[in-house]
Amino acid sequence: MISDPPSSQKGAEPSFLQRLTASLFHEPASDAHEQFVSALRAAKTNGVLSDDALFMIEGVLKISELSASDIMVPRSQIKAIDISEPQDKWLREANQSGHSRFPVIEGDFSDVKGLLHAKDLLTALLHPDYRLEEHLREAKFIPETMPLNLLLKEFKREHQHLALVVDEFGEVTGLLTIEDVLEQIVGDIDDEFDTVDIDAGNIVSESRGRWKIRAITHLTQFNQYFGADITDPHCETIGGIIADRLERVPRPGDQLTIDGFRFKVLRADDRQAKVLLVERAPKAASDKGAQA
Repeated sequence: MISDPPSSQKGAEPSFLQRLTASLFHEPASDAHEQFVSALRAAKTNGVLSDDALFMIEGVLKISELSASDIMVPRSQIKAIDISEPQDKWLREANQSGHSRFPVIEGDFSDVKGLLHAKDLLTALLHPDYRLEEHLREAKFIPETMPLNLLLKEFKREHQHLALVVDEFGEVTGLLTIEDVLEQIVGDIDDEFDTVDIDAGNIVSESRGRWKIRAITHLTQFNQYFGADITDPHCETIGGIIADRLERVPRPGDQLTIDGFRFKVLRADDRQAKVLLVERAPKAASDKGAQA
């Protein structure tokens, strides 16, 4: 008499793979997703997956649920080259930004001429008679509703790194790079142009009366540096208190004033703020909520 394998015996606990298969094929879509994530987290607890592997798998699942409008850089924060301005002005601004690709406009975003690569800026700098318009690459436009997983496929297929996001009327509302999408999977990607230096104590003077700080800066460190007295019984970091006052995850462009300091969120992901711009607010200013 041939007995069944131990895993199929009555009362035997299903294996990780059995639970994973059941979550994918034998549950309604919403329940299947929850069961799948629970199985992955159990696998991490049991040592089958590392923390990093779980983080990235959850990121892959997440990008199929997010659209371009969820993570795009708002139009007001796009670093573009405006060829209606003097060349020395936009060359200087482009150099200071540290970006490798720029949308090129004439006047405003209603007239997008194309994209320019940073290496072309060097040529323009060395040759004053260089005609920028003759070396532009075609700009890629995507709808605000485009899922990130489809966008990532298009970036790969078309060898593109940047796309301009448009609304239903064709107006540019934001910008996305392939790095922005990948950060949803692997976490924040810092490069040599990221200006906030952790060795500087998380706080870097940007200009007179303006500083860039990491959102993970502890309230004690912030208070000591600025001679401030910001406290919160529920938060330990500046990013935490920003999220607490907003009552949601901060987004790039969010602004609010706390105890005489004006904060603007420069970088954030769907979990937390990353980098903030800080300046002292006028004495008459009081605490404010997020601004559109």
